Amino acid sequence: MPDPEGQAFRAYVHGRVQGVGFRWSAIRQAKALRLRGMVANRADGSVEVIAEGPRKELALFVAWLEKGPPGSHVSRVDLEWITPTGSYDEFTVEF
Repeated sequence: MPDPEGQAFRAYVHGRVQGVGFRWSAIRQAKALRLRGMVANRADGSVEVIAEGPRKELALFVAWLEKGPPGSHVSRVDLEWITPTGSYDEFTVEF
């Protein structure tokens, strides 16, 4: 069941974001913020992120996505706020 106080977003992160530990770093960051959702590499070289949780923590996560971990280079983040589904129990990588 969705959190009535929560929000969610879907983001596509572009740039040098594959092969640099981006997904695993995103998982650590999301878990530190107690967010739920998933991260996955996409065939076009971007990384897709779906995150659910409180708006404040989501905003902090978006700021992190815009920068990325060391070794990455984020050129842009396409962000869409969506309705949370409540279907994620934790933050995971999808293959």
